[in-house]
Amino acid sequence: MAVHGDRSGRPARRPLTMSDRHRVSSGGPWEATASYSRAIVVGDDCWVAGTTDAGPDGRSLHPDDMAGQTRAVFDIIERALVEAGFAFSDIVRLRMLVTDMTRKDELMAVQSERFRDIRPAATLVEVSALIDASLLVEIEVDARRG
Repeated sequence: MAVHGDRSGRPARRPLTMSDRHRVSSGGPWEATASYSRAIVVGDDCWVAGTTDAGPDGRSLHPDDMAGQTRAVFDIIERALVEAGFAFSDIVRLRMLVTDMTRKDELMAVQSERFRDIRPAATLVEVSALIDASLLVEIEVDARRG
């Protein structure tokens, strides 16, 4: 009996179902109201949603401190990855949104500390605003095991 797949000759993949997904929640202030998860795992891949250092009231825990916010965000991301069964070193893609590009050096100093040996693909973009005016940076990552 022949197994039909794509042109590469690999067997066709079955469609993913909700049971193939593992959700991670950090209990952040907008997860329930906006219906999203901190991270989603499917197989060896993990996608971590845009993450800020917002406290329970939705405001930054490090107001006007770009480096402090960035450190806190990376700590939150690392906790989500560990809960999902990944390591911080599994990050392959990094997307950073900042509200003031003139302060990028503050963010990049922390980025350099945390990613010196990992060196994922990375993007830094300035946006007009984040969900609360006290938030200066939002970061999302993709990770892959192995």
